[in-house]
Amino acid sequence: MKSPKTALIAGSTGLVGRELLILLVENPAYEKIIALVRKRNSYQHEKLIQVETDFNDMSAVASSFKGVDDVFCCLGTTMKNAGSKEAFRKVDFDYPVSLARLAEKNSCSGFYCISAMGADPKSRVFYNRVKGEMEEKVSAMNIHSIIFFRPSLLIGYREEVRTGERLAVALFRALAFVFWGPLKNLKGIPAGKVATAMMKAAESPQKGKHIVLSGAMQ
Repeated sequence: MKSPKTALIAGSTGLVGRELLILLVENPAYEKIIALVRKRNSYQHEKLIQVETDFNDMSAVASSFKGVDDVFCCLGTTMKNAGSKEAFRKVDFDYPVSLARLAEKNSCSGFYCISAMGADPKSRVFYNRVKGEMEEKVSAMNIHSIIFFRPSLLIGYREEVRTGERLAVALFRALAFVFWGPLKNLKGIPAGKVATAMMKAAESPQKGKHIVLSGAMQ
């Protein structure tokens, strides 16, 4: 029988993160879940430890990585919410890279990170380029299993209103029958399915660096 594991998650209040947090606390394979949060919230569970974190300086929470087996990075923002390219890069590049460095330093065995469809360090599209650069930087680290998940448009409830995204989701749903075969990676995907894919990957870790496309998570 395998020994119970400890997981650490960053981004547990986001669309995918909150789904993943529920899966983690319900999974008997994990005895402790550490959630790095900007501010403690009302969600409670006997396995869960919330650690208030300044993501601009994670040195204060470095000790939280000791004894952690799997690190889940569900951090991410939008250009609109970030307000500038610099602020966007901080959340989608600097924060995940800092998490991975701490995971490497503390010999965590798995790093599971949400990226984006189209991630490419050489892309002319700023969003895709930042995601690709993040993948490239993290992939160079010495962690047993590094897996990036590249979902298409995420479907799920958000407290914030994103009018353009809602219209896109409605369109994707109406045209769902089109996204088969070569187009399956373009089909909108429920956040819960991405969370489930991350959980399954951690349950059967693969050595090395891997990418899971949206179609494989459907």
